[in-house]
Amino acid sequence: MRLIISFLFFLILNTTVAQPTKEFTEQEYLELQDKIRFSMNGNFDQGLAYAAELQKSDNNEHLAFAYGSGSYLYQLKNNRAKSDEWYNKSLLYYNKLSESVQKINLRAYLYNYKGLIEWKRRNFSNALSNYQEGIKLSIKTNDVIQIVKFKSNIALVNEEVGNYELAIRNLRQNSDFLDKNESLYEKDQFQNSKSNIYVNLGNVYEGYFMKDREKLFLLDSAEYFYKRAITYSQNYVDNKITSTLSLGNIYLYKKDFTNAERTYFDIAMYAKQNNDEYYSRIAHYNLGDLYYSLKKYDKALVFLKKVDSISNKEKKTDRISFQSNYLQAKIYSVKNEPELAFKYSKMYLDSYEKYEGDLREEALEVNYKLGTANLSDEMVSIQEKYKYEVLWNKALKVFYVILVVGIVFFLIKNIRDKNKAQKKMNALIEEFKANLEKKEIEKAEIEKASIEKTVVEEIPELEDTLLKKENANLSIDEAKENKIVEKLLALEEKLEYLNADFTLSYVAKKIKTNTTYLSYVVNKRFGKSFGEYSNELKINYVINQMITNHLYRKYSTQAIAESVGFKNAVSFAKSFRKRTGVSPAQFANNI
Repeated sequence: MRLIISFLFFLILNTTVAQPTKEFTEQEYLELQDKIRFSMNGNFDQGLAYAAELQKSDNNEHLAFAYGSGSYLYQLKNNRAKSDEWYNKSLLYYNKLSESVQKINLRAYLYNYKGLIEWKRRNFSNALSNYQEGIKLSIKTNDVIQIVKFKSNIALVNEEVGNYELAIRNLRQNSDFLDKNESLYEKDQFQNSKSNIYVNLGNVYEGYFMKDREKLFLLDSAEYFYKRAITYSQNYVDNKITSTLSLGNIYLYKKDFTNAERTYFDIAMYAKQNNDEYYSRIAHYNLGDLYYSLKKYDKALVFLKKVDSISNKEKKTDRISFQSNYLQAKIYSVKNEPELAFKYSKMYLDSYEKYEGDLREEALEVNYKLGTANLSDEMVSIQEKYKYEVLWNKALKVFYVILVVGIVFFLIKNIRDKNKAQKKMNALIEEFKANLEKKEIEKAEIEKASIEKTVVEEIPELEDTLLKKENANLSIDEAKENKIVEKLLALEEKLEYLNADFTLSYVAKKIKTNTTYLSYVVNKRFGKSFGEYSNELKINYVINQMITNHLYRKYSTQAIAESVGFKNAVSFAKSFRKRTGVSPAQFANNI
């Protein structure tokens, strides 16, 4: 008796708890599909309610779609565990179906939802893989509407990894296709699709501007598409809020602070009324950014602290959180609070490094998949075609490396030579001043010696054979040497050396001696040949003029050369560089 009662109790309980199944018509199934899809634009709980309603079906296709779409809704609610659980259930029901066109289309839908889930998780390469597999199936069954969705979602992946121009091209193509094939869509479907495309186009143009802020025309395009999105999103809350919020960013970039502030406060109010921390966090960050731009730092900190509070509560580290840290570090730096500035700058750098590192890896993977999809059959021919081009490119790279190294070496050498020349020039100027003093003393001593001694008779001319003797074999008494030097100094005072005819024979004749004696005395007293002595007088004159006469520094090299008796500018410049280490022009500029 007890056993019978227990059995009856279990039967009643099982009947009460068991979920009743229901047979949906095809029309009811399609209507629930649309309701679930539309709910993804903001009303996620309502969408899950529709999915739960569809789960009462006894049809495996219906159940697979209900769990697959519901898995994406749970991801939108940031419930990762439930999202994975429902997606796995959708595959179980899908695998029970017999092969058919409907089954292929359903698998494409599931690939799309899985791609959206991975996209939300920022696993862009995984998202792209799902989209690529899904679009193959939709092409196979000629499901045009689903193909458009896949192309739009692939464009979103491109936008996330920085392929902005490709994303814009794909989205514009989809928009044109929708306009030309509006008859293929129900009214709500068309409105929803246009809304999504315009939101995405606005996002891409805004992202492109953030990458290259000199292209201000991108802001105009972003503003246009966000406004279009708002027009098409009256029934789609998520798209409407997203577009409004982004429009506020455009106002901020354009320094229209009044409209930006009003827009951000509207979103913050909406988020508060709907207990939506996702939009609350974004709105508060944007207000912090706005007040930072206006240099209202204390007010900015109030909103940025709210961002940190929500991020910590959700244990969320993303672009918003580390950008908030960045702004706070900047503010504390301006406020001269180094400890807090250091704290937030470190938080920013740690988060940014991880975020950008993950994004770089995803971008590489995405671009690899974009570049290699459906190319396996062509790989051999492509490899052969570009074999020599690759070799040429390698050779060019080697050449460029050598060129860069050569340029760097040349620049370093040039800098060193310039510094060396500068030091030499400075030393030369000091030496020149000292030599002037020395010559004055030497001149005074010679004059003194000539007064003390009797007047020396004129030195007789020697025979031609004497001219051939070596200077080392000559011996002239000191008085005669002093007399020759005294006459040379007299010629120097008269600037005779500036004459182009200031040669050994000319000077010997001028001071009434012979070339051998003159050459001997110059070599003994000045330690150089007559030619070197003559050139040095000319170059020293130029140096003195450049130091003391600013007008002289403006002369051309040719004019300077002619002014000191050089036949041409080339030989003068060579002699000048030998003496100073720099060209006449460089010397003048350095002075």
